[in-house]
Amino acid sequence: MNPAWLDLPVRSALPELRRALAERGAAVLEAPPGTGKTTLVPLALAGLLDGDPGTGAAGTAGTAGTAAAPAERRRVLVAEPRRLAVRAAARRMAWLLGTPVGEDVGFTVRGERRMGPRAVVEVVTTGVLLQRLQRDQELSGVDVVLLDECHERHLDADTALAFLLDVRAALRPELQLLCASATSDTAAWAALLGDGAPAPVVAAQGIQYPVEVVWAPPPRPVRPPQGLRTDPALLEQVATTVLRALRERDGDVLCFLPGAGEIARVAGLLAGAGGAAEVLQLHGRADRAVQDAVLSPAGDRRRIVLSTSVAESSLTVPGVRSVVDCGLAREPRTDHARGLSSLVTVRASLATGRQRAGRAGREGPGAVYRCWAEVEDARVRALPTPEILQADLTSFALQAACWGAPGGQGLALPDPPPDGATAAARETLTALGALDADGRATARGTRIARTGLHPRLARALLDGAAPVGAERAAELVALLSEEPPRALGDDLTAVWRTVRTGRDPYAARWREEVRRLRRQPDAGDSKEDGAGARRADRAVPDATAAGLVVALAFPERIARARGGAPEPGARASYLMASGTAAESAAGSALSGAEWIAVAVADRPAGSPSARVQLAAALDEATARRAGASLLTVREEVRWVVPPGSRRGDVVARRVESLGAVELAAEPLPAPDRALLRAALLEGLAAEGFGGLLTWSAEATGLRQRLAFLHRELGDPWPDVSDEALLEQADAWLEPELSRARRRSDLERIGTASALARLLPWASGQAGRLDELAPERITVPTGSRIRVDYSADRPVLAVKLQELFGWQETPRLADGRVPLTVHLLSPAGRPAAVTGDLASFWREGYRAVRADLRGRYPRHPWPEDPATAQPTRRANPRRDG
Repeated sequence: MNPAWLDLPVRSALPELRRALAERGAAVLEAPPGTGKTTLVPLALAGLLDGDPGTGAAGTAGTAGTAAAPAERRRVLVAEPRRLAVRAAARRMAWLLGTPVGEDVGFTVRGERRMGPRAVVEVVTTGVLLQRLQRDQELSGVDVVLLDECHERHLDADTALAFLLDVRAALRPELQLLCASATSDTAAWAALLGDGAPAPVVAAQGIQYPVEVVWAPPPRPVRPPQGLRTDPALLEQVATTVLRALRERDGDVLCFLPGAGEIARVAGLLAGAGGAAEVLQLHGRADRAVQDAVLSPAGDRRRIVLSTSVAESSLTVPGVRSVVDCGLAREPRTDHARGLSSLVTVRASLATGRQRAGRAGREGPGAVYRCWAEVEDARVRALPTPEILQADLTSFALQAACWGAPGGQGLALPDPPPDGATAAARETLTALGALDADGRATARGTRIARTGLHPRLARALLDGAAPVGAERAAELVALLSEEPPRALGDDLTAVWRTVRTGRDPYAARWREEVRRLRRQPDAGDSKEDGAGARRADRAVPDATAAGLVVALAFPERIARARGGAPEPGARASYLMASGTAAESAAGSALSGAEWIAVAVADRPAGSPSARVQLAAALDEATARRAGASLLTVREEVRWVVPPGSRRGDVVARRVESLGAVELAAEPLPAPDRALLRAALLEGLAAEGFGGLLTWSAEATGLRQRLAFLHRELGDPWPDVSDEALLEQADAWLEPELSRARRRSDLERIGTASALARLLPWASGQAGRLDELAPERITVPTGSRIRVDYSADRPVLAVKLQELFGWQETPRLADGRVPLTVHLLSPAGRPAAVTGDLASFWREGYRAVRADLRGRYPRHPWPEDPATAQPTRRANPRRDG
């Protein structure tokens, strides 16, 4: 056995850990990266460290120098969040034991398994663990399960933990469960694992050398990330900082970037820097030769390792003395309203930053170069957001339903799933036939879950085998499962042809996934092989097969070009069946296609349209076939305003649609009355009562008087605003509204008589309308002058001479509101405004008299207007 295991810091915590598991059956291991928690702990728990006095089968420490009795071998299952980490952990453990992978330690990932008959430690992805639990809830033969990197809060890991707690509580209380975390926030895990009292937390102290923090922000401000876009200026600064670290420090440089695209861009920038070191690109899709090179001890030449988050805690990259951190990470986001799921670039949390920095202090003093200003840390969240709070929950919901916990009810999850995401997932699964009306998994749902695919892709695999052949269905679903590099283009059919003959790492992974899918018991082998499959293969061209399979997986993303087939090479605008707009890129290989099925799309921040990343062309017949569940025929009666016009009208049609995509329409001669009524009300809401109904002077005056009384007295006087009138349409527009069919019918409605229906007849107050808000007021000359209620206060505009002798200004609304009087000159022009006539006669009249009597000498201007005789006429002309 390799003596290197004796130097791993976690070794000192093994006795306490074994005691905790023996006494409580569950524990939390807190151990920083590099302590050996992923590699040494499973070997110790499996009894593969014979001869070490601190790890005997009894779980107690022995005397130094005294060999312990051979440990009893136990089956240990280790779950990692990533396939790359699974292979690396298995290789490292086998290296420590001095045995080949598969003999004592093996691994299983989707599509690959290396486990010999003697192997007792198996490393798997959390996805594989979930599949195994669904097939065998007891995990027969397994003694210990170690869930590694729990702090990363991946959804599969949270789900697996909840299932395992169910197993311990109901089926196998002897099954030991260990959660390993590289961070110190272990209280929540201890509470979940504990039965009444928190589970023990065992801490292992790592050997961490000091790490100097060097702040290296870009020289000028950079734009924040949007979607998957990262400002090129930041990537240029990262490349510059990598070269700086290479000059200033010894050892290798580990650089963290959010995704493979950014890694390729920075690698390109470094390629032109003189080749000072070997540049390795590490991400989930990297070639295995590259992964092996990164994880192997450094040689004579220095290395620059450009990595995604896979190197934060799950993997150990030897030789690193400098870390360059761009400060960004990728997280899943789901737009449930539009049915779009994608990754987005965000600021990495403070905890993630600490994880990354720690990689520089593993083997000696190091430095972390942070490509942002220190002050920005004040606005950064402390911990990563749990995936369950922001991801598509369709797979989780199906797993939970197959487990017997629809919607996750009753599961001991660190965070409950959000209601909105759960409802969206249930709706999707019900449409796929995977759940029944009560949310329980159907037989079809169980078949879908067993594929290990996202439920949408599993549906495409199962239902696509008959029409296109099982082999081609598997090939296309593998393209959707193992998303191809963007460099291959956006036309899935063209990508398919390229990958079929490819020899690159992606093509190799794709072929592995195809073989795995063909081995699926429910993938159509028994029914579609042979003559049936050959007939399907001959009948359906590749292009049609690609469109059909994508549309089966994402029927709500079947899309039709707006305005007919677009011009080849032009940017095309589409409407998806979900109602979401989408655009293809200029020069897209899909240009000219009227119908497409969108496999991958994202929606840039602030954009009303989704951006098509990968799609397949299809025809209308294929769209109808794949989207049969979305086909509807409906009577559509709407208020429509033609382009270039402000005057709308009712349009009644019988419409056949695929979701939001209109397929055909014809006029509807006798539309349903309720639909007509709703359309007319839609028109009233859109154009307003002032623009659509005809308002006579009488109707306008009545509406103004009612508005005045509602404002001043409230109930029972009605609100007659546009909003209130629309809400009360039943009360005042019937029966005219029920008889109307079009705009002209509304324009003919007698609004004065219709509005009178809103008067408070039942309370008897309607009869007081003229008393509280009189339409006209009689002035001292006997003239009946109309009151203007259009302003906030009612106004009486009358010639000054007609008010001589009038001492008190009238008050309206039961005396609450004084009438505002506009005193007019003999020519009808405003001369003064008052709400208190007596005061005006005393104080204001003299100035008005002096100003006007010279201009209007034939009109009376008495010294005392309060006692003068009112008149409508001028003084008689004097002859002579």
